[in-house]
Amino acid sequence: MEEGFRIWANPSSPHAEGRKARAMLEDARERIKSALGWDGELVFTSGASEAAALALGQARGGRRMVSAVEHDSVIQAAPGAVVLPVGGNGLMDMGVLEQALKGQETPVVAVQSINSETGAGQDFPDVCDLVDEAGGMSIIDASQSAGKFRFKFHASMVIVSAHKFGGPIGVGALLLSDWHLIEPTGGHERGYRRGTENLPGALGMAAALEAGGEPYMHNGAWKLMAEFAAEVRAVGGTWHSDRFDRPTCYINAIAMPGLSAKAQVMRFDMAGISVSQGSACSSGTMKPSRVLEAMGVERDVAERTIRVSLGWNTTREEVQRFCEVWLDMAKRA
Repeated sequence: MEEGFRIWANPSSPHAEGRKARAMLEDARERIKSALGWDGELVFTSGASEAAALALGQARGGRRMVSAVEHDSVIQAAPGAVVLPVGGNGLMDMGVLEQALKGQETPVVAVQSINSETGAGQDFPDVCDLVDEAGGMSIIDASQSAGKFRFKFHASMVIVSAHKFGGPIGVGALLLSDWHLIEPTGGHERGYRRGTENLPGALGMAAALEAGGEPYMHNGAWKLMAEFAAEVRAVGGTWHSDRFDRPTCYINAIAMPGLSAKAQVMRFDMAGISVSQGSACSSGTMKPSRVLEAMGVERDVAERTIRVSLGWNTTREEVQRFCEVWLDMAKRA
């Protein structure tokens, strides 16, 4: 990444410095594709939001469809889209999807691999299969899974964000199984994206993926959270992962009895602990989560729910302190 900062030339420029920057950018592109196990194409973006806008806005397909629990950037990138319901377990209703696909010409369906607010995993391989059978395009928002799990993405397009797996903020990618899936907009990235590429970011993204591995985070940290779940239940709290068929260990939605999420966020902040209410991109609004509402969570419980995320560098000691502060706060509520 540091080498990228030393080269300020535009990768699209024909002079020697530009060609050097281009060679480094293409090397980063191939390293990222290799680390993700992706055989198709890759367009660098400024992050997941731009990748979602590019995928849904430029897809050469028909009616857009999104699940009710998608990230705001996906919902906003597909105005007028068919919103597909999910069950209490966070999974898309496959029967509803199958019906929605009937009679559609090249439908475009966007679904996340893991929900950013709750950690609920989605049946995205099954979704992709149904969409393929209907002759459509599938878009997987893998912001919360790429770089954390090693698995093969079977999709038309995949959304990736570097900072979600320890890379730099401000860079991401849209993976494409083929260039013809989206309309070119002119500019850089073979004419599919406007704006000069972020070379330092691309190099940092590649380095982060190559440095990562399984497990994504220290075992002691997530095991401590698993033990903490029993204590949350014991004091009357709600451990939302209990309702999910495919919960993840690094994103947890927790409702505290007797204290609003807004108050919790402020008190944790005063204790030097960063948590959020809902998605970080919309948590500043302090509104009840539409994701929890879509999952059928009672409004009172949703208003007391915070999101707790563990990163690749979260330590056992940090998790221990969070647990202690949460329990103390719950007892005083």
